[in-house]
Amino acid sequence: MANDTIISMKQVCKSYTMGTETLRVLKNIDFTVKKGEFTAILGPSGSGKSTLMNLIGCMDTLDSGSYLLSGIPVHETGEKELVRLRNHEIGFIFQNYHLIPTYTVMQNIIMPLLMRGADRKTAEKDCGEVISMLGLSDRLRHKPSELSGGQRQRVAIARALCSKPTLLLADEPTGALDQSSGTEVLRLFTKLHEMGNTIVMITHDLNVAKWAQRTVRIVDGEMFEDAS
Repeated sequence: MANDTIISMKQVCKSYTMGTETLRVLKNIDFTVKKGEFTAILGPSGSGKSTLMNLIGCMDTLDSGSYLLSGIPVHETGEKELVRLRNHEIGFIFQNYHLIPTYTVMQNIIMPLLMRGADRKTAEKDCGEVISMLGLSDRLRHKPSELSGGQRQRVAIARALCSKPTLLLADEPTGALDQSSGTEVLRLFTKLHEMGNTIVMITHDLNVAKWAQRTVRIVDGEMFEDAS
């Protein structure tokens, strides 16, 4: 595998058993993302895109095929290593932010670094540049309930970036936002891409997918690459 390849999936299959029936969700998926790419995975509800996201994010395991994340064979990896990959290699950005409501903005942002064993002062210092870039310096003592939806998503993005992940994985990042706030977040993703970040964004919205450098579609568990 080339050194600039972040994601390499080959012939990935995933099924779920529901009672006596087996539901094939992903069918022989081949998917590659190179370092610095901004890729959108586009598909309607029930297409398999959420299952694919869970596999990419090391939150679920594939049935067959292979998955290499930065050269690490995820398909051969045990739970302890999967936890490490989730914490160190991937920065998650969710539709509903997943912020802790009783924590301040600063506490939410530095939490992953504290969980890794960093002391508070070092974590705050290490996150300073990201906090400033995202325009959150005057909101650090606020709770999530005191922020707009767009501000909450910026906090979630800051939390993901401060861990310096190999991959930013965004699940419907504008799904809970109004059009103006959603556009603001997508502009931010464009800036992060221009800075060299590798981004995979899951969405059902073609207008959102158009912001990405590249789009792949999931239809009934099969993947198709859009023309450039």
